[in-house]
Amino acid sequence: MAHRIVWCTVATVDPSGAPRTRVLHPIWAFDGERLTGWIATSPSSVKAGHLAHEARVSLTYWAPDHDTCTADCATVWEDDPADRARGWQRFAEGPAPVGYDPAIIPGWTSPASPEFGVLRLEPQRLRVMPGSVLLTAQGEVLSWKKPG
Repeated sequence: MAHRIVWCTVATVDPSGAPRTRVLHPIWAFDGERLTGWIATSPSSVKAGHLAHEARVSLTYWAPDHDTCTADCATVWEDDPADRARGWQRFAEGPAPVGYDPAIIPGWTSPASPEFGVLRLEPQRLRVMPGSVLLTAQGEVLSWKKPG
């Protein structure tokens, strides 16, 4: 559902405790055991300042048919040059419609660009609700919470 919808609203908490949202474009991968997401973003953004205060985010996808999914995640900056290069490639070679050339972003000329960063998303809670549940009371809401 996330890769079909592509864009999601991401909420952070600023240092004063106020919630802040923005629309972002994560890419997700499931390795058979664990779902992991990544956002290409600037490590000098307002969002990065919020994450320095509170490293958790909540992402919600919504489609016009009312399909929704939410992921509450811990975040980790992938600062190692090899991780940044993998992150760049992940987006550059990603499947349509989530893949894109990161160089289209001003200031991002390569994985070594100071304004390019890779934020890893580690889901702690997931909820997937097909719009049919809301509209016709048919279907199933799927929920998962990380143990512990």
